[in-house]
Amino acid sequence: MENITILPVNPLMIIPFALLLLSIAVVPLINKEWWDNNYTIPSLGLGIIPIIYYTFFLKNASRMAHTGFEYISFITLIGSLFVVAGGIHITIMGRSTPHANVILLAVGAIISNLLGTTGASMLLIRPYLKANKYRISGYHVVFFIFIVSNIGGALTPIGDPPLFLGYLKGVPFFWLIGKAWHIWAFTIGLVLAIFYFIDLHYYRKVKEKLREEVEAKGEEARASGLHNIIFLIIILLAVFINEPKFLREIIMIAAAAGSYFTTKKEVHERNDFHFAPINEVAILFAGIFATMVPCLDWLELNAGTLGIRTPGQFYWSTGILSGVLDNAPTYLNFLSASFGLHSLQLDNPVHMKIFIEEHWKYLQAISISAVFFGAITYIGNGPNFMVKSISEQAGAKCPSFFGYIIKYSLPILIPIFAVVWFLFFRG
Repeated sequence: MENITILPVNPLMIIPFALLLLSIAVVPLINKEWWDNNYTIPSLGLGIIPIIYYTFFLKNASRMAHTGFEYISFITLIGSLFVVAGGIHITIMGRSTPHANVILLAVGAIISNLLGTTGASMLLIRPYLKANKYRISGYHVVFFIFIVSNIGGALTPIGDPPLFLGYLKGVPFFWLIGKAWHIWAFTIGLVLAIFYFIDLHYYRKVKEKLREEVEAKGEEARASGLHNIIFLIIILLAVFINEPKFLREIIMIAAAAGSYFTTKKEVHERNDFHFAPINEVAILFAGIFATMVPCLDWLELNAGTLGIRTPGQFYWSTGILSGVLDNAPTYLNFLSASFGLHSLQLDNPVHMKIFIEEHWKYLQAISISAVFFGAITYIGNGPNFMVKSISEQAGAKCPSFFGYIIKYSLPILIPIFAVVWFLFFRG
């Protein structure tokens, strides 16, 4: 990654980010129709404020340009996977029993490490929704986000963007599988167990006659548009291309275009495929990327004075901020701070080797929390909002921004993450 200049920022410049988060959380509760038609106004309106500040007041337009390039890479990856996955139609046998749902989510968690959380989410969310269409509820979508869109992708650099950045910095590709598989399996197991009992409770409430009819009429398992797997592989391989600049994005866009124009119309129709979900994600995250720059810069300049010294403290700090900021730069900032704590430099290969051998617990804590805590809000990870949007288009009633946090994240995820801290990072 190229070096960028970080200058001291006025703390007041954090306000646009806070206002955007409040807008995403509150405005849909007040007037959902207005929000659905006008979310571009707060997103782009607040996003332009830090752009003006960095360009004309800090004279550091290159910092914002760097974020702009990161946004282009982010939305190109998200968008291309969205298009390609939209050309693959998978029909499950229609028996959306609690056991079947647990198996599908567990498979999704594994696939997340091979296709990334975005790829796995886009591939599986539609068949998951259709399998549960006669009793789809908000908790189905929430647990899908928890497991497939976030926690599942914690074992490989392909799984989630922060881990890929760590790989580019010198973390061995298979390091996390060796050091974190047990934490991953323990956490996935806990979340799946909770989901199973919740799903079983509501499954039993569905009229027995309706259950029998749906299970008896289960559609024959089939898949169409499988040629798009080739385009999917091309996109995943392109992730590892760094030079020349924008070649990676050009390949991804070409793969998405190839997928879209070679996929039969009936496949798109069966998937209810349209561009509204990716449009919403693109616009909202344009504002998020712009407004979060002052927050990240302040964090990088002040991380050393925050008194964060133990792996457990890095676990909570990285995690909580990853839930409301982009987890990739948050991961890098705290990884850099942990290197500095031990008088090491992040971009020095020799220091990376020393860090992995002698202080690996810090890397383990930062990596796990950056991925896991992306599940605590809709904006914690790129696929979250997209899964929500696709689910709502399919008729699922998803919880609001605050409803997601209060009803699910706080009572379910935070206690689980606290247990993970107690067992693995407390010392």
